Amino acid sequence: MKALLNYISIFFCILMLKGQDLKTNTEITSLLNDKVTLEKLHYPKSVVRFYSQNQSDYAWIMPSRAEQTWTAMLLLDCAYQLGLSSSDYHLQNLSFENLGVLKHPPENISPKDKAMQDILITDALISLINNLHFGKYNPFYTASQFDKGFINGFYSVEALSYARGQNDFIKAILQARPKIQAYTDFQNYLNKLYANNPENHTEEIKKILINMERLRWLNTENESYILVNIPSYTLEFYSKNKKFESKVIVGKPSTKSPVLVSDINYFTTAPDWKVPQSIFVKEMLPKIISDSKYLENHHYAVYNQFGGMVTITPSKLREIRRNPYKYSVRQSSGCDNALGSVVFRFPNSYGVYLHDTSQKQLFNKTERALSHGCIRVEKAQELASLLLKNDGAEDKIPALQTAMQKYDHKDFVLKQPVPINIAYLTCMIKDGKPVFYNDIYHLDADLENKFNLNKQ
Repeated sequence: MKALLNYISIFFCILMLKGQDLKTNTEITSLLNDKVTLEKLHYPKSVVRFYSQNQSDYAWIMPSRAEQTWTAMLLLDCAYQLGLSSSDYHLQNLSFENLGVLKHPPENISPKDKAMQDILITDALISLINNLHFGKYNPFYTASQFDKGFINGFYSVEALSYARGQNDFIKAILQARPKIQAYTDFQNYLNKLYANNPENHTEEIKKILINMERLRWLNTENESYILVNIPSYTLEFYSKNKKFESKVIVGKPSTKSPVLVSDINYFTTAPDWKVPQSIFVKEMLPKIISDSKYLENHHYAVYNQFGGMVTITPSKLREIRRNPYKYSVRQSSGCDNALGSVVFRFPNSYGVYLHDTSQKQLFNKTERALSHGCIRVEKAQELASLLLKNDGAEDKIPALQTAMQKYDHKDFVLKQPVPINIAYLTCMIKDGKPVFYNDIYHLDADLENKFNLNKQ
């Protein structure tokens, strides 16, 4: 109650300043040229750009913005309800009590204090917007990259400027949140927990907070996208309000599937498989040495460093054993090919992809962390057909089916690449209730520690 009275007191003190002529203050320009001030900010370049667009005028500590400033402060103070921490937004210097400078007559308010408060509010809101949209611990981008400008068509300065011009300031800010339904489900469930004795749901809230963070890292702005969730061993393809699901096999803990964001550009039927060098040297070479028929039985061929096929003789095998990294192995297409009848390609630095498999029986297992990092898809043909249909190329589906049945090598290029997100979500909301998955790579503790959730 005391805090609420303080909030109300400050609010009315702001309103008392209405009618006063607060002209452009050179203090803002001065502070934004001060190295010490800039070091206090999370996104200094963005703050400078924001004020340059605003003619270095006050954005918040001014009579005409009193109600919006009040709303902005309440939003920052309640950031925990958005799955974030209020302590990240300068509230140690921006508490309603510290804004008490506004209680004094205007002529006694230090222009420097007013300017600093204004700048900190701006930086706090830019930080909140970035954290809502990209997450605080995004593995794909750094804070300095967000500070430079647009990332994937989004920039916090533009979002904040837009929000300032809207009647519903909070609604405009919250547009920065991920559009994916899974995130909305988390937010709605979190609201229920905070409304009903949150102290009784501490462990549940931990899981929700870290998985909301992980969802902020994804590219889900498109209507169509693929979401692979490693801990649940599932793939979901969202397209035109429809959802397709398939079981998947993911990387073993020793050869983890990576978390990544990319776009599927094309897929190929009847692919041959270039065996990764690490698999060839560590796993395959001992089998080749011990079984003279191993290569023939599995449709493998050995190639030298110049791309020429090598005939395997006892002397050549001894040479390969001495210098394995000078050689490579490929498996031709066919019913026993490790990639199955289709492979889905997308740019990434890990060399992973989605693919079919000849070992269909493995999808009957509950725990399916079995691969070397790539994602094996149970319903690979259905996924390929849906990608063509989504791309407006439904007429190519018969050709796809024929190519897969006959093991004909054929590329199917998508006119509109489909975003793919490989995520690590150990909790999801299903039918209004949380479902928890095994933390197979033991990644939760690290993220909980970053959010200081284990100290609460």
